Amino acid sequence: MPEMLDQILEAWRTNNRINLMLIDHISDEGMKCTLSKRGGRNVVRQFAHLHNNRVWQLEKRAKDLAEGLHKFATKEEPGREFLKSCLEKSCEAMAVFFEQAATGSNPRRSLKKGIIVYLGYFIAHESHHRGSILLTLKQSGHKLDDDLRYNIWDWERR
Repeated sequence: MPEMLDQILEAWRTNNRINLMLIDHISDEGMKCTLSKRGGRNVVRQFAHLHNNRVWQLEKRAKDLAEGLHKFATKEEPGREFLKSCLEKSCEAMAVFFEQAATGSNPRRSLKKGIIVYLGYFIAHESHHRGSILLTLKQSGHKLDDDLRYNIWDWERR
């Protein structure tokens, strides 16, 4: 089990490093882009949503791990460094959650389909938003360079 747990935690942290890498490479103007005509999330708010989703899930399943984590208001547009700090903190809180769930060291609200399926949900959700972010940037004239776009798929090096 330790090797499997190490892989679970590495997959989760790699996913987060990719989010942080994107944030570092998107211009300030790009962070404000949106394709919504009705006030939907711009790029920075999509990243804030990723963090909020982590916090909401922790509040449902592990309140102690959610304590002290900032929750962004619906229209809040955090600065780059604060956003990255929040994502790093929620990433580590989720890593503790995954570790405790996998080892049974701190029983949590049931994960009916198991820890790996739950990890898959989070990575799929965050990947969906990364795709939406890349499309928004491209269609708004803020296309990222090809190397960066390919690097988000090079999990062996992240």
